Amino acid sequence: MSVIKWLFESTLHFGSKSIALREIIGGILGLSSAVLGMKRKVIAWPVGILGDALLFTVFLGAVFAYADQPSANFYGQASRNLLLIIVSVYGWITWARHRRVNGTDQPAVSPRWTTAKEKQVLVPAIIVFFFLSMQIFKALGESGTWLLVDTWIFTGTALATYGMSRGYVEFWLVWIAVDLVGVPFAFKNGYYPTGTLYAIYLPFVVWGFISWLRISKQEKLAAVN
Repeated sequence: MSVIKWLFESTLHFGSKSIALREIIGGILGLSSAVLGMKRKVIAWPVGILGDALLFTVFLGAVFAYADQPSANFYGQASRNLLLIIVSVYGWITWARHRRVNGTDQPAVSPRWTTAKEKQVLVPAIIVFFFLSMQIFKALGESGTWLLVDTWIFTGTALATYGMSRGYVEFWLVWIAVDLVGVPFAFKNGYYPTGTLYAIYLPFVVWGFISWLRISKQEKLAAVN
């Protein structure tokens, strides 16, 4: 049996529940990426990309399902992971370039708050992105409360990942909002490792916000002096 075949067919059983092994591995890689990102390590991006690639196959359950794994398609969640991969490539390139310019002994990004000018561009873009995404998911068959939930998770993830690549301190707050919605969504639909990841992720996100906030203040003070 090939490694890929084994990975896609393997499940773990907890009582009456069956969980895809790749969902567990993807969740662990996602959490590892968050911790590495908090420490401003470039390797956070490729680790996250690998985890998102695995989770993409999980949320397109009707396409990649094996045995008695969940078989519903959640387009918002699957699209979220695909978008994460795309934006993470941008983040990887951006952080790597920053390291080359400033020296390999320096952090890959300098945390800061968004400027008023940046907010004037980001806020309208987010609103348009949200409603456009909602219409796409609706056309794909999603409806009701989960349409709104799925759309927000997708939009918030896009914003947070882009914010991380740019070093925006606010991106941690967006992740908190995504987690608060993502936990009940995942558990409600049987994605227990992902729901657990969201729950474990929350204190790390709070820690990351406090850490980046402190760093941004220190670097701003150092620049003034």
